[in-house]
Amino acid sequence: MDLRRLSSSLLFRIVVAIISGIVCSLFFPDWLGRVFATFNGLFGNFLGFFIPVLIFALITPAIAGIGKGAGKWLAITTAIAYASTLFSGFLTYVVCAGFLPRLLAGTALSDVEEPGSALETYFSIEMPAPVPVMTALLLSFVLGIGLSMVPRGVLRKGFIEFRAIITRLIERIIIPLLPLHIFGIFLNLTYTGEAWSVMRALMRVVVVVLVLEVVILGVQYVVAGFIGGKNPVRAVATMMPAYLTALGTSSSAATIPVTLAQTKKNGVSDAVASFTVPLCATIHLAGSTSKIFAFAFAIVLTQGLTISTVQWVGFIFMLGITMIAAPGVPGGAIMAATGLLSSMLGFDDAQIALMIATYIAMDSFGTATNVTGDGAIAIVVDRLAGGQIGDDGDPENARELSFDGMRYLDRVSVEGVVSPEELVGSARAAGSDAAG
Repeated sequence: MDLRRLSSSLLFRIVVAIISGIVCSLFFPDWLGRVFATFNGLFGNFLGFFIPVLIFALITPAIAGIGKGAGKWLAITTAIAYASTLFSGFLTYVVCAGFLPRLLAGTALSDVEEPGSALETYFSIEMPAPVPVMTALLLSFVLGIGLSMVPRGVLRKGFIEFRAIITRLIERIIIPLLPLHIFGIFLNLTYTGEAWSVMRALMRVVVVVLVLEVVILGVQYVVAGFIGGKNPVRAVATMMPAYLTALGTSSSAATIPVTLAQTKKNGVSDAVASFTVPLCATIHLAGSTSKIFAFAFAIVLTQGLTISTVQWVGFIFMLGITMIAAPGVPGGAIMAATGLLSSMLGFDDAQIALMIATYIAMDSFGTATNVTGDGAIAIVVDRLAGGQIGDDGDPENARELSFDGMRYLDRVSVEGVVSPEELVGSARAAGSDAAG
């Protein structure tokens, strides 16, 4: 076995980070734990700042590269994601209605406060995002669709350069620091007893949810494998680094770089992967939907509330829409769903607090299901597109798609000045590549 190759594997580093975080919590002094808590606070704030930029940088040129079919494929991908979310919600409803009344018979849940952090940070630096996540997503759609409808030129190349810059930052900064971030998360999770207490209070529901997450992923990849001609087991195995990264970060958006890389390893084209993965990180929350519904159903049973079948069905449909707007950050889904819990199910503040506590305690598993399912959707879209996403037959589009932003940036001097000769050479290279 090549130890150097094994140690460089992201999957290996993530597993080591998880195990180390749990083990080190047993003997780390408080001051050392606070060092990692401080790092996690800073890194988490940076991710909050970086996520809208990442979405804008990846989705805009991806949609622009689709050509005139941008609107169509955007609608198709969104419809598939929404259908997956609805399937998850209704499957969870059937399972919960069939099993939870017996599993939770005689069980009453007390009010539980939202779990906090056992490790305080030494200091914190606010890093406000340039725009909200949904604003970045909508702006990406508008600009991407707009660029796809007009002759391509300097502006689109600018977005390709922007994507190249963000990709380099992901490769050189985000990915190398992710294992350390995951280590700190599991270190803190083991330090605090509140999260585990919440999990024990709803352990029967937790078991049901975990089984449902596996079933949901299994169905997604069986369908994707059938449509895309892929081996479902092999496709799921390829996505495991993304699953484990999401398990540690509890953030769909923060896992985008890993999800993107593993999706491409499943044979999905670069154009489709760059389009579907960032999009689905925001709009596809099948795992979160299942988890929210299961815990809501459990609270209704244990708190003596009465909810009709019609109300549950309406809640699932609205929850699917709400999940589309939920930010892909830790706890984003449950915070977006609080309005539905109070308005449609009649939850009071204490019951909503219990939902938040339970959800956060299990947040990582739902997120892991979300991002792994994104890979299945990408396989389906890649098959349905049949090469339409990317070079759509327009010679100008082919020329633009051949433009390598990273190669171009390598030709730029430190001062950012490009000589006329370099510009001419870049134009000739792009033209010859497109012609070839």
